[in-house]
Amino acid sequence: MTVPRASGPSGRHVTGRGMEGKFNIFAVLGKRLDWLSQRQRVLAENVANADTPNYVPRDLDEAEFGRILRSQLSPVDPKMTHAAHLRGTAQRGGPANSVRQKDPYETSPSGNAVILEEQLIKVTKTQSDYQTIVNLYRKQMDMVRTALGRGG
Repeated sequence: MTVPRASGPSGRHVTGRGMEGKFNIFAVLGKRLDWLSQRQRVLAENVANADTPNYVPRDLDEAEFGRILRSQLSPVDPKMTHAAHLRGTAQRGGPANSVRQKDPYETSPSGNAVILEEQLIKVTKTQSDYQTIVNLYRKQMDMVRTALGRGG
């Protein structure tokens, strides 16, 4: 089940394109942080309702963020600039790009389908992804400071 996206901390819609249609890494990283925050909230609700009868766990659709990101980025195809270069063999849209959400395999007698171990694994991965994005954001800010001559 997909949970609708709430507005970010600023309350305004941010695109991945900056001035003159240029790619804005900060906007994209900000969108990912928003998505991860929302996912963490949904997973926390799942854990909190682990004993609620007939509760079905929810999660955000990873493909939704991928679709948003792809709409902001233009595709980059490798070009052969020298005869000795190898051609790429990866194809777009293959099975590696499709993610299939599995159905819950355990349901309690009360109808609750929350599996705490599964939810905690997702929480841990979400926390790790969030920390990775924060680190990328920090590195980008350091590069901007260095470029402006303010140290990094």
